[in-house]
Amino acid sequence: MSWLSDDALSRLRSAASAPDLSGTRYRLLQEVGRGGMCTVFLAEDPSLARRVALKVLDVPDESGELALRLTREAQVLARLEHPGIAPVHDVGRLPDGRVYYAMKFVEGPRLDAFAASSATLAERLRTFQRIAEAVAFAHDRGVLHRDLKPENVMVGPFGEVLVMDWGLAKSLLPASSDDRTPSGASVLPTSEAGPHTGHGAVLGTPGYMAPEQERGEVEQLDARSDVYALGAVLFFLLAVRNPPAGGSVPPIAGVPRPLLAVCGKAMAAEKRDRYADASALAAEIARYLDGRRVEAYPESLIHKTARLYARHKVAFWLIVTYVVVRGSLLFFTGR
Repeated sequence: MSWLSDDALSRLRSAASAPDLSGTRYRLLQEVGRGGMCTVFLAEDPSLARRVALKVLDVPDESGELALRLTREAQVLARLEHPGIAPVHDVGRLPDGRVYYAMKFVEGPRLDAFAASSATLAERLRTFQRIAEAVAFAHDRGVLHRDLKPENVMVGPFGEVLVMDWGLAKSLLPASSDDRTPSGASVLPTSEAGPHTGHGAVLGTPGYMAPEQERGEVEQLDARSDVYALGAVLFFLLAVRNPPAGGSVPPIAGVPRPLLAVCGKAMAAEKRDRYADASALAAEIARYLDGRRVEAYPESLIHKTARLYARHKVAFWLIVTYVVVRGSLLFFTGR
């Protein structure tokens, strides 16, 4: 008897799980990723001569609840037309009944790989700003992400930053009050992101979930719950490691204290102590990058002087040079 190699077994498993795309407009290319209930495939759309990502349900779903969840995820994404959120192109069912949706195929590393690269602190902070701006846009449309983490952010080859995986998204707007939703479109109920997500359900990723989310207090979640997760993502970008349990922000060698203070405020245990929304957090990072005072960090006179010097270094040395030259002229010429 001959034994199959691990590589051969892996190829057989992939072939067995490959979706049958007959009857759809797509041609399968390869598998690119797996999640809890779905597999993502790279496919070609011949009619438009472009590649797309197909997210396909790949677990048993006799009740239809998971299919409903995936369909709702596609509907949420369809409402969020923003450069920082991958657009949805299509949704449908395979011949075997499994639900899928097609979206833009994003090339490039995930945020965790990007943070581990040679990216400078300024580059990482500007990347974080784009993440926060996309989340702020979703909040403005009444949608919480609820699973923000480095693995759910992609960084494209031209600096594009896309927030991915909205499978746990929660809508804060009832259908009757969401005037941005086209007539006839389905909207997530206010109290759920899909089946069985009422009080007591814990959905998210440990270390990135706000305390109220970890406690399963679904009705207490709001924009500040995503702000907590954004603070944890910022910590990861600064430290290149997951945040510690409990949301505490320890000192990190080489990381400026004002940025740690921003993390601490975003990850405060109580919602009222966090930034009011993702836009406020993004604005705080913008202040730091512009050399202005970070509101979360109470400056001493020494820190304020150092910040002002760093911000106006060129002007400072121009003045020093002028004073030295002028003083030399007075000393040697008397005028």
